[in-house]
Amino acid sequence: MANLDRTDRTILKLLQQDGRMTNVELAKRIHLSPAACLERTKRLQQAGYIRKYMAVLDPNLLGVGLLVFVEVALDRTTPESFASFKSTAQKMPQIMECHMVAGGFDYLIKARVKDMTEYRAFLDEFLGSVKGVRETHTYAVMEEVKNTLMLPL
Repeated sequence: MANLDRTDRTILKLLQQDGRMTNVELAKRIHLSPAACLERTKRLQQAGYIRKYMAVLDPNLLGVGLLVFVEVALDRTTPESFASFKSTAQKMPQIMECHMVAGGFDYLIKARVKDMTEYRAFLDEFLGSVKGVRETHTYAVMEEVKNTLMLPL
């Protein structure tokens, strides 16, 4: 962020809040001409600060209201077992996030499913596809206190 000035950070903040904001509206809100604003936004995209634009969907309306976190411990921590796990996790549409972590387990998964019955089927399919899983611990979310994609700027 060292090479971002206050205007760049403001552009990023505003686009995080509303990625569909028109360039004209964005320019007006940051007190720049539309041409200068567009140039800055393109530069931020080319530099990789803006990865993509997307719609944030309502999981309850789409029938995937159950959010679960799963700790996964592997029985071996070899490059092959990590590669197998990674490959399988990337193919599972229910998995929204999967992180290799340091600590008492190897991976932390965030997944969305319809209900517990679907979660059990997902877990059976996942575990059946991955070799070397020693144990899992599941945490079903009772209430989402905060859920945001906005980064602090």
